Formats: sequence, structure tokens, C-alpha cells
Amino acid sequence: MSFVKGLKCRECGREYPVKLLAGCEDCFGPLEADYHYEAIAKKLTRDALSSRPKTIWKYWELLPLESEPKIGLSTGGTPLVRAERLGRKLGIDNLYLKNDSVNCPTLSFKDRVTAVAINKALEFKLQAVGCASTGNLANSVAANAAAAGLPSFILIPDNLEPSKVAATQIFGSRVIAVKGNYDAVNRLCSQIVDRYPWGFVNVNLRPFYAEGSKTIGYEVAEQLGWHAPDAIVVPMAGGAMISKIYKGLKELQRLGLISENERTRLYGAQAAGCNPIIDAVRRGTRDIRPVKPNTIAKSLAIGNPADGYYAASLIPESGGWAEDCTDDELVAGIQLLAETEGIFTETAGGVTVAVAQKLVEQGRIKQTDLTVLAITGNGLKTLEALDLAPPQAIEPKLAAFEEVFGGAYHVA
Repeated sequence: MSFVKGLKCRECGREYPVKLLAGCEDCFGPLEADYHYEAIAKKLTRDALSSRPKTIWKYWELLPLESEPKIGLSTGGTPLVRAERLGRKLGIDNLYLKNDSVNCPTLSFKDRVTAVAINKALEFKLQAVGCASTGNLANSVAANAAAAGLPSFILIPDNLEPSKVAATQIFGSRVIAVKGNYDAVNRLCSQIVDRYPWGFVNVNLRPFYAEGSKTIGYEVAEQLGWHAPDAIVVPMAGGAMISKIYKGLKELQRLGLISENERTRLYGAQAAGCNPIIDAVRRGTRDIRPVKPNTIAKSLAIGNPADGYYAASLIPESGGWAEDCTDDELVAGIQLLAETEGIFTETAGGVTVAVAQKLVEQGRIKQTDLTVLAITGNGLKTLEALDLAPPQAIEPKLAAFEEVFGGAYHVA
């Protein structure tokens, strides 16, 4: 049984049946899935959820599929890690990391959204799928399309990290580098779906695709014993992830799975070289001023974010804030996370850690706040961002080792 009610415009409220549609036909506003929440509340209980496999599909009543999923069956259920050592460095007593750097199959949170979108493409019987991507989405669409047996067309900016390009090509996708930034790529993809009977996950499949991000909020609350965190720090590119985590927590409250009295403050993080949502929050407005990206955080380099308007609204409404960091600061954030918690994250995760540090210093996140950092991708994806010294080479002799080692840990 499907609990999907249909699609609903986030601007004018017009309702649509479930169909392949990029935006509202009246006001051109974005669409999102709507559900039969009263029916879901009768079925979705804490006890029912506790017995289900630890994947995004344990929350299938709140996802926009109308049949059993065919691919992405192992996606989600990533660990919520208690980060005491990092917490001491940042000044947070109760710090957790939602570690999607180990998500399945391509080591980023994009596996959640892509699993939903590709399954929906199968339901629509589309001939092919594709996306505009700054890297992580490209990897995930290519992998899940291969698993589904669908041809895929991946359009990327022509300056993407080589490691992410290779991790997309390996799945047999047609990868096309477009001369320009992500926004130019996205415009081209919108033109493509108007001409061809394909599903581009972040264009005409977007109302379904974006729902996958809600599962981060579901999992965090369940992993905290059915409690919402006081604060969550989320990296932002298009702005959909932070908005959907908020929606997910609100849905759990609506269903009685977490207390209505709990409030989570949303904190958005961007790189200083591409910070249009941060800029809007600082100016006290929801109006986004597009920018030309200039940062090593390629996965966040979207100068005209599709959901930036909503992210810039929800962040201050929640009592949170938005902050950015330099490229040097995000690299230091990657290093700090690795050295304290043994987790290697990509540049977006470095942004999250660096911004969390600033938010504590500003007094916006308190020492006693139960705080979650969203670690959204694996560091193996962005090795190019690091400038580490090569290991020191020695002769295969104990004396040579001791000369380098210095004997600091020598035991007599």
C-alpha cells in the first residue's frame, strides 16, 4: 500500500497527482511529495520501526514510492558516532557525527536521494536517467542506474575533481563535461528533459529525489532514543538537505514519534567562495543573490541554489544561524576530524567541522547543546584538496628507524 497523497506546490499550494513534473504549472514553484499522515500514524510506531532493517526503507511509508524498491536496498542506516575527542576540541560536551561518509553504495548522503529517485524512475518506466552534478550525485546516480539496468547521462562542470569523474565513469555512464559552472550545467539539463523522455533526478524527478534527505532526520532522532538534537550543522549546496531534515523532524512530531516540545536549531554551513545562502541569512532576507563559485569544496559549489530561498527562511525561524569558512579552514576541519575521531571526510565535511567551530566561538552553539554534525561524504573523493607531506623514507635498519622516531615512546 502506498501512502503518497500526491504532489503539492510549496508556494501556491496547488495539488497534483503523482507524475513526472519539475515545477508548479501555475506559479513555477517547487513541488514536494505529500502523504496520508493519519493513515501512516496508525501503522508507523516505534515498535514497528525497531524490528525493521536499518536502511532508509524502514521509513518507506514516508517515502514517495508506490511499489517495493528494486535498488538501493542497503542505503542508509549509517552510524551516529559519539565524538568526545572532537567535542573537547570544539567545546561541545554532547557532540555526535551523522556519518554518511560510509553510506552505500558510493560513500555519500546522495545515495539516499538517488535510491528514491531511481526507484521512482523505474516506476515511471523511463528510458534513461541522469543528473547535473558537482560530484557526489554523479557517482550515486551512475551506480544506482547501473544496478537498475538503466542508461545514464551525467553532466558535470569541466573542472570537477578527477577522482570523482573516475568514480562515475567506472559504472558505464555517459559522462559529459560542460564548459561552465554547476548552474550552467543545470540549465542545460532542464533543456534536455524537455526534449527527451528521461528522468533527471534533480530536475523532473526532484520532488521525489529530495525526499530521501528526510531519512537523515529520521535516523538521527531514532538513534538518539527518539529525541531531536538541540542543534544540527549541515553543509549546504542547493539547500534541499537542510530543508528536508527539518521536514523529516516535523513529520516525526506530527506522527507522535518524537515530542512536539523538542526544537532543533538549524545551522547551515558553506564555503566562503560560494556562500549565497549564508549571505541571505546575514542580510536578514530570503532572497538569494547568485554568486560565481570559487572554492575547492566542489560538492558545495552551487552559486544559484534551487532551495536556497527555503533554507534561508528555515534557518533563522528555527533559531539557528548560517556561517562560512575559507578553503584553508575547511582543510583544517578535515584534518581535525581525522585526527580526533578517525573519520576521513571530503571537503563538505571539512566545511561542517570548521563552521561548527566558529559557531561555538560565537556562542551560537552552547557547550551543553546536544549537537549533531552532518558528515556527508568520504575523504577518498577529494584527495586533491589535501597537501600532505610525503612519508619520510629510511633504510631498513633499526638505527635508522630510531633516528627518525626519536625514541619518544621507548620503554626500557
